[in-house]
Amino acid sequence: MSTIPACPQCTLENTYQDGDNYVCADCGFEWPVAASAEDDDSANPVIKDANGNLLADGDAVVLIKDLKVKGSSITLKMGTKVKSIRLVGGDHEVDCKMDAGNFRLKACFLKKV
Repeated sequence: MSTIPACPQCTLENTYQDGDNYVCADCGFEWPVAASAEDDDSANPVIKDANGNLLADGDAVVLIKDLKVKGSSITLKMGTKVKSIRLVGGDHEVDCKMDAGNFRLKACFLKKV
């Protein structure tokens, strides 16, 4: 498992180290290696939606893209509103309850309402 952190701007994990900086291959954002070591100490990670707005527990969000549920024929449709999200750690940062069931979603597919 890689110890390189996810991009703080777009929250995707397609990052690599280039000299004294980490670089995100998806959005092109660069940040210093020394600064990320300080961020690892924080207990509450900063989770942002697709537009860069900070998300918090209890927020309402909207899906910005159709998402196919793995192992199922269910598709979560773009524009679906999700109320009362809960932020969790890991690859999928948002835990939510919808009519179709309980899901864990990536914040990059959500927009704060």
